[in-house]
Amino acid sequence: MSSLVEVSHPLIKHHLSRLRDKHTPPAEFRQLVHRLAVLLAYEATSDLPLRPIEIETPLTRFNAQVLSQRVGLVPILRAGLGMVDPILNLIPTAEVWHLGLYRDEETARPVEYYSKLPHSEPVDVALVVDPMLATGGSATAALAALEKWGVREIKILSIIASQFGVEAVHQQFPDAAIYVCAIDPELNSRKFIVPGLGDAGDRIFNTLRG
Repeated sequence: MSSLVEVSHPLIKHHLSRLRDKHTPPAEFRQLVHRLAVLLAYEATSDLPLRPIEIETPLTRFNAQVLSQRVGLVPILRAGLGMVDPILNLIPTAEVWHLGLYRDEETARPVEYYSKLPHSEPVDVALVVDPMLATGGSATAALAALEKWGVREIKILSIIASQFGVEAVHQQFPDAAIYVCAIDPELNSRKFIVPGLGDAGDRIFNTLRG
């Protein structure tokens, strides 16, 4: 499996166009994030292992299959929260473990301010969710925290990544699997992805000012 998957689909391109548009209102923006999160998760979970189980339909007994591993969703606060509910709808048994990271405006380095990762019994597969993979700082910090917890398989799900961010992650974690809807070419002086979509957290939670 390639460690970088840019998911290509007409629906992704359609929804991403509305997501990027600065005139898209917050309510619609949240819905678009939900739709794109589902499409990303569908692709990222295509190799989850299954185990057999015997069930009874209204007509007969049937040999079915269910997920065999513990799956953890790890949203990077706060923007990552916007991707959690739609993925939980797909994987209702998933566990949700929060990581709070913010970017220092002067150094552009991630600063951890919240973590609820336990010290034992790691999940089998962790899906790190954050709409934007810009500098790669938050993603690499999350990967380091999850490796310390003992998670063996980690996947990053971001709607838009910068080329710089992807390279930064793979420089430190060459085997990390990254799933994105689009890869944008550059970062501006404030470390925002260009063309990007602005601040995903502000647009999700309707906190844009000025």
